[in-house]
Amino acid sequence: MSSSRATLMQVAERAGVSLASTSRALHGTGASQAMVDRVRAAAAELGYSPDAIGRSLRMKRTFQVAFAVADIGNPVYVEMLTAIHEVLAPHGYRVVVMSTGHTVGSTVDLVRSLGSGFVDGLIVSPLRTDDALVEAIRQAPVPVVVIGRSLEKQGIDSVSTDSAAGLGQAVAHLVEIGRRRIGFVNGPLDTTPGAARQRGFDSATSAAAFAGEHAETERAEDFTVAAGLAAGRRLLSRTPAAGPFDAVVAANDLLAIGVIRAAGELGLTVPGGLAVTGMDDTEIGRVFQPSLTSVSLGSADRGRAAARLVLDRVGDGVEPAQQVAIGPHLVVRESTATPRADGVAAPSPSKEKSAR
Repeated sequence: MSSSRATLMQVAERAGVSLASTSRALHGTGASQAMVDRVRAAAAELGYSPDAIGRSLRMKRTFQVAFAVADIGNPVYVEMLTAIHEVLAPHGYRVVVMSTGHTVGSTVDLVRSLGSGFVDGLIVSPLRTDDALVEAIRQAPVPVVVIGRSLEKQGIDSVSTDSAAGLGQAVAHLVEIGRRRIGFVNGPLDTTPGAARQRGFDSATSAAAFAGEHAETERAEDFTVAAGLAAGRRLLSRTPAAGPFDAVVAANDLLAIGVIRAAGELGLTVPGGLAVTGMDDTEIGRVFQPSLTSVSLGSADRGRAAARLVLDRVGDGVEPAQQVAIGPHLVVRESTATPRADGVAAPSPSKEKSAR
């Protein structure tokens, strides 16, 4: 039967349940998984497709949630998007992906535009946050969840991770495998990740175990491979008094890949001549050669948590602002591997961890 002829009543009759139960099952609310499976099977047999426009008008919802990020090509955001979709889709929501650009003003404009009613909620991961953005979020006519720093004091739902602590884990790993002249390639300091990761590097390299050793920072213009390549060239071309760098920590995986490319241009092998770590534990880092040691910041977990918070709010949740923290963990791979007796680089068994 074609979707234009099948009705909700026919789906209910085929599934052998009430009309109300059929509606709840198709919308993913208030129905058991067995009921959902039964009703969806009947809908598939009949070729039934719900009337999205009619449903939106009846319930005064669009059944759309926006996901707004500065760079939609960044693999971190791709992993977040996949996880957000996995949570929202069973509840009948579509995800609308939007690019905010890198300025706070463009993000503020987006939040203020929510009054036009094109989405029921917004998940946003801003690179930069200021008072104007915080106030715009507070005044937003639909629920807004921020993936970034904790905004508990501002009364805003947020999902955060301790990237400063994660950066410290990367430095500790490099010290443990015997690296002492460590450079740091960071992104812009006026961004949330840039500021947090700089704090982490400064704290880790000023610790007693690292006191007196060589550490320097080179700032990239952005968090991209091209910016990492340029910053890596500048950093590795220096000739510090303590000797050439034997390790580089990068503020994300894209910067780290740029650094590895710069090392290759200068005749440095990775990890033999230079150990390199990234942050974010992205798919591109896992498949790159050499595979990248990286700090997982739980991109998928942050996306899932943000999606659940938005669902709670769209469902008329009136609880105080919720804060979810996702912990970082180091994943050791080939880019910081220790050499075996046969001269082939291999990850240290004592440090290797699962990225999932």
